[in-house]
Amino acid sequence: MKKSSEKLPSRKLRSLETRKKLLAAGREQFIESGFHKTTIAQIIKKANTGYGTAYVHFKGKDDLLMQLMEEVMDRFYEIAELPFKPQSKQEAYDIIEKQASLFLEMANEERSMMQVFEEAIRLSDDVNRKWKDTRERFIKRIAQDIAYSQAHGLARTDVDHHLVARGWFFANEMYLWEIVKNEYGFTVEEIAHNLTAVYTGGIYG
Repeated sequence: MKKSSEKLPSRKLRSLETRKKLLAAGREQFIESGFHKTTIAQIIKKANTGYGTAYVHFKGKDDLLMQLMEEVMDRFYEIAELPFKPQSKQEAYDIIEKQASLFLEMANEERSMMQVFEEAIRLSDDVNRKWKDTRERFIKRIAQDIAYSQAHGLARTDVDHHLVARGWFFANEMYLWEIVKNEYGFTVEEIAHNLTAVYTGGIYG
């Protein structure tokens, strides 16, 4: 007879598969019905799992959505983490414009899910806090890039890199939500170019 510890890997694997099924079902249901109208019961039914099993993984639909948000925003964060070691102001400009363009293109690509996030941020205190934490993560990373440019004589040193980072992220976030809501009349490339020109003109000019 096998010891129970020897069965743990297969149980863990089944648990991971169940979690994936719930997340996939949640994504599908949220996109189909929106955040407010989606219920955890609908997600459980779509995932073909039991209530008890589902609540082992998630406290409710807010918790499940926050996990989906984390997965999507990790893709955005990969853009923020692109290597930033410019040797000239022009190189800094090129990297920043590329990041801005990729960031906004990702918003367009993930529009359906981002629409759900936008609704949830307005309706759920937990999701709203999650978004604020996510925002601060991006701002911290941007501030590091600005500090690098300041330390290497590329950017102005008479400005606070934390404050500038907040301004840069909020400008991008504004256009992100306009893209998500389909309320913009310009291409992503045009938005990224103009945003970058204004931003770099101020800090690198």
